[in-house]
Amino acid sequence: MSLTLIFFIILGILSIASGIVTISSKNPVTSAISLVFLFFMFAGLYLTLQAQFIAVIQVLVYAGAIMVLVIFVIMLLNLGNEESLKEKLNIRKGIGLLLSAILLLQFIIIIVAQPFRIIKAPGKPSQGTIEFLGNVLFSSYLLPFEAISLLLLLAIVGAIVLAKRKID
Repeated sequence: MSLTLIFFIILGILSIASGIVTISSKNPVTSAISLVFLFFMFAGLYLTLQAQFIAVIQVLVYAGAIMVLVIFVIMLLNLGNEESLKEKLNIRKGIGLLLSAILLLQFIIIIVAQPFRIIKAPGKPSQGTIEFLGNVLFSSYLLPFEAISLLLLLAIVGAIVLAKRKID
């Protein structure tokens, strides 16, 4: 059994568990945080499938932008008693601090081990990388790419025209 398959199985189990927590949680903040964790697990699954570009886009777009917006909306709509928001040190915070320390230790190990890495010679770009996607996109699929860009431009202009009509 390869290491990639083991990571895939672990990430799959964690993503299923996170999805169950997302839909079964009564607290909307817990549900949103669980959904962010689910997006990170999906990015890890994409990495095990050698789709690095999709993994990066998954983290940037979904976990980064959309979920921050959702969490802000939940926080703004859930205005209540401010005294109940104060938390004391409990087991959850202790576990969170422990996991944060482990993550910081891993980052330090990665940074320290960086000078000892072996650099591979450049060759043919592998599938899933941005270089491969760019080569295919601008060689084999140039016409559909340009057609979609024009379609998106027309959609933006149409939305501005419709919005301006309602303002006037």
